[in-house]
Amino acid sequence: MTLKLIPYLVMNGNAKQAIDFYVSTLDARLLASQSFGDQPANPEYPIPEEMKDRIMHATLQIGESVLMLSDTFAGQPHQIGTQVTICISLSDADRAKKIFEALQAGGQVTMPLQETFFSPAYGLLVDKFGVTFQIYTEAKH
Repeated sequence: MTLKLIPYLVMNGNAKQAIDFYVSTLDARLLASQSFGDQPANPEYPIPEEMKDRIMHATLQIGESVLMLSDTFAGQPHQIGTQVTICISLSDADRAKKIFEALQAGGQVTMPLQETFFSPAYGLLVDKFGVTFQIYTEAKH
């Protein structure tokens, strides 16, 4: 069972530029990138045209470390200084649920822990200290 803490940057429509910048300045290697337009279509939640090219998720390898980033979705607030979150990446959905439940005590759930097309258990919360955590369970292949 794995558990990793990964810094996660939330950008305001400029994630592609940030990726290019970190690749050139930090000798980073782009491991994965997916735009909002790449996700499966859902007629209940259509993706606005201006969002389709924004980065939904990207992963960079920088030396021995990993950095993840994405753009905000249209209409979501973005404030400089609060765009860094911690992604807790796990291999076990039951452990993800326990950690999510523990961290939400006294905090605020932004997105309940749930199955998504990219993870069997993903959720987002702000803990009682104001730190934003993404709980991400790796999909089994």
